[in-house]
Amino acid sequence: MDSVDRAIVNALQQGFPIGERPFRDVGALLGLGEGELIARVKRLLEERVLTRFGPLYQAERLGGAYALAAMRVPQADFERVAEAVNAAPEVAHNYERDHEFNMWFVLATETHDGIARAATQIERTTGLPVYLMPKREEFFVGLNLAAHA
Repeated sequence: MDSVDRAIVNALQQGFPIGERPFRDVGALLGLGEGELIARVKRLLEERVLTRFGPLYQAERLGGAYALAAMRVPQADFERVAEAVNAAPEVAHNYERDHEFNMWFVLATETHDGIARAATQIERTTGLPVYLMPKREEFFVGLNLAAHA
């Protein structure tokens, strides 16, 4: 990443405008043209410097649901199971833990019933049980990771 990439990463963590041409608006703040900003964000995603760029919605306010899920995955089978879990469109993110329950992921669905359906499908695909931990209370933690040289 060069200094312009770092400025982009830092700026985009602070929010993204809603408007007819948001990349033009953000680009102007950074001294970049709309096309250059779009190209740089695309490259950062392709190079996996950024793993995701997009809005975060509160699913419950839209009639959907979230749930934290965990699995006990034999280490020898971890990669296969991770690929299967990550292939599910309802999986928001997935990570490994050094714990008896060594795979954790978030399910996000358009309906409350969708959580159970997604978990059941993952169980069928992997042959392993999925343990759901529905959200009981929500806390907002603002996290910004500054990109430095």
